Amino acid sequence: MTRAPANLLAVRSLLITHLDNAPGPDDLDPGEVGIVGDSAHRGGYHCGSDRVVTNDYSVVESSRDRAGLSDFACALDVGQFSATVAGKSHNLRSFSVWLAGQCKAGAADTKDIREVIYSPDGSTVKRWDRLGKRTSGDSSHRWHTHISYHRDAIKAGRDQTAVMRRYLTMIGLLKAPTVEASMTVTDDRVLQLSNAMFVGGSSMGLTVDPDGSGREEPTNSVVGKLDYIVRTLNAVRSEVSGDPQAVVRGVLEGLTPDKIAAAIPPTMAKQVADELARRLVGQQG
Repeated sequence: MTRAPANLLAVRSLLITHLDNAPGPDDLDPGEVGIVGDSAHRGGYHCGSDRVVTNDYSVVESSRDRAGLSDFACALDVGQFSATVAGKSHNLRSFSVWLAGQCKAGAADTKDIREVIYSPDGSTVKRWDRLGKRTSGDSSHRWHTHISYHRDAIKAGRDQTAVMRRYLTMIGLLKAPTVEASMTVTDDRVLQLSNAMFVGGSSMGLTVDPDGSGREEPTNSVVGKLDYIVRTLNAVRSEVSGDPQAVVRGVLEGLTPDKIAAAIPPTMAKQVADELARRLVGQQG
């Protein structure tokens, strides 16, 4: 039995929420937004696997549709509406022209749309087809716009609301989300990592000389610290390969008696003093 998938129901709900009772002469009623074809409907994207026909174009013309065939309907019909926002009118025709243009331009949030059948003027019927196989549609598309989605995307449950949200935001029926409000947990972690890598911050700790020259401002970014570590390791490797004893001498020369004393725990210091005293007594004897 052909069913309406959750991702297209979400698109339907979004459009009805913002275009039903929208300011303007003609709102979008729930009965004007359809997904599943009526019981007599056979073949095409409004039908699931139980209603497709032999050589159904909605299955055979694309490997995406063959792989995604299920009992889900994979199309959305949008009826007439007219909304006025900030003195500017928007309607089914302007929406359809915009959507077809976004698909033609390859917008990322339209990648799962197979086709848009619409009328730009209420008379001519046009068809944008991702596969370039079809160019026309019947006269019913003068007063409604048909949007087909590749079956694999619908079967996988991929969100299809993004392009509709973008449209509703563009015409002013939705507020543009702030960066903070639109970020997921993953987005936030990526942002934090990016800031740590290239900006740094008080939590990043000690600053280092960016290029070792002493001419630039100290940095506490992860990138700067990684560069600092690499330079230091390269310097040590160069010293070791040239004269290992020189490295040892350099280390020892940097250890003053005060530094050595400060590094020795009190209990060990007593043991060292006792041992030195024992040896000195032995030498005198």
